Amino acid sequence: MTSDEFVPAGFVPPTTLVTERFRLEPLGPHHNSADHAAWTSSIEHIRSTPGYPDGDWPPRDGMTLEENLGDLRRHAADFVRRTGFTFTVLDPADDAVIGCVYLYPPDSEGWDVTAQSWVRADKSDLDAPLADAVARWLASEWPWKRVDRCGRETGEHHF
Repeated sequence: MTSDEFVPAGFVPPTTLVTERFRLEPLGPHHNSADHAAWTSSIEHIRSTPGYPDGDWPPRDGMTLEENLGDLRRHAADFVRRTGFTFTVLDPADDAVIGCVYLYPPDSEGWDVTAQSWVRADKSDLDAPLADAVARWLASEWPWKRVDRCGRETGEHHF
């Protein structure tokens, strides 16, 4: 892997993580309405989640569906270009969007990847279990060794 590559050239990014309490799949434009409803219902909760310290996201005044669609298209394009990997978090019972996971290059040279996640306020009991499951997934299935979990400590959460 060269310094300007986020993942090695031959690496095939995993496209799913499945547990009893949630399922991840790549975020795309087809998630627009459900994604928009999920985060707009939980703006203050997301802003208080580890990993969102800059106070810029989500926007307090929200976004239009069209603006959100543009954001989802950007994330999907990043996935295809292998410059970032965004996953929607789905409830396995009904496929409702309950959160999101972002894997992007870090801002600091001390890390290989920055992993951020959020869940809807009504699913806040999944905040830490999701982050911990993603950390284990990164350790076992992804090429990065130094993961910035944005201040999250590894917990003993079971899912």
